[in-house]
Amino acid sequence: MAAAARLVSTTLARSSSSSLAAAAAASASAARRPDLLASSPRGFSSMADSIQRSGSGDITRVDEVGLEEVPDVIQNYHLCVVKNRRLDSDIIAKASQMKIIMQYGVGLEGVDVNAATEHKIKVARIPGSTTGNAVSCAEMAIYLTLGVLRKQKVMDTAVKRKDLGIPVGDTIFGKSVLILGFGAIGVEIAKRLRPFGVKILATKRNWSSDTLPCDIDELVDKKGGPEDMYEFAGEADIVGIVDHKFLSAMKKGSYLVNIARGRLLDYDAVFNHLKSGHLGGLGIDVAWTEPYDPEDPILKFSNVIITPHIAGVTEYSYRTMAKVVGDVALKLHSGEPITEVEFVN
Repeated sequence: MAAAARLVSTTLARSSSSSLAAAAAASASAARRPDLLASSPRGFSSMADSIQRSGSGDITRVDEVGLEEVPDVIQNYHLCVVKNRRLDSDIIAKASQMKIIMQYGVGLEGVDVNAATEHKIKVARIPGSTTGNAVSCAEMAIYLTLGVLRKQKVMDTAVKRKDLGIPVGDTIFGKSVLILGFGAIGVEIAKRLRPFGVKILATKRNWSSDTLPCDIDELVDKKGGPEDMYEFAGEADIVGIVDHKFLSAMKKGSYLVNIARGRLLDYDAVFNHLKSGHLGGLGIDVAWTEPYDPEDPILKFSNVIITPHIAGVTEYSYRTMAKVVGDVALKLHSGEPITEVEFVN
């Protein structure tokens, strides 16, 4: 590609932490240095650092583009990075020069993949195992697990009432933990759980050694496939991900933690099992609809902890993912093979 890479980050004009970033190569003279248009305080500025360290030239400009302006300008760009907002088919149809759409993370909920494919645009995501995303999500899973075990919401109430010595929480020590989906995040969760003295059960479609990053036998006490999830549910005290059948198969008083996707949980089933007491607690970073409804009845349970979809949102993960974006932009400009991301179409 002859034109210099031009990076753009766009944020919502209204009050919201969500943003859509478009990193792009606009038509320009070959002598022009890369520009970085960055408006998110979390991570996108690191794209500039990546380009500067490469020796490809200085960043010449920093601008902001409101989300409502994206449909009017997206036709100028070659690389788009989506974060917490959906890039739908209407916007994709206007992206006449777009080469790559990247999700700023692992999930693909921000991209209409079929529309992108129809317009011959490649869609990619940043593997969590190569950045701080998997580590950040794993730490959030541990945080939520400890929070529901030690009854964080009840502790907050006790402090406000000036009560001491309550509530009586529980330990993670001696528990059995079922990890549904033993991918990069699952592996990092297991690494952090092991020192707590727990039994770890895990399900994965393929347990072949070439799909795993380490010696799993040291991390997992009992392995199985998706077909074993209901059997494993009966053994576990803490589970991540789930429908009525699965919740009913869990031991009474077990805890459920979800940092994956909100719709992996059947809302009515979770609500009813919390109400009956069969489910001992719920810790989730993702919800059935986002942003959250502050009046959602499930929030009224004292044994429920909900965080605002921030499992992967840390300074570390944003810096490492931003570096990947910067590297991809440079390679798109130079024509080098792009190996830092996983293409899905």
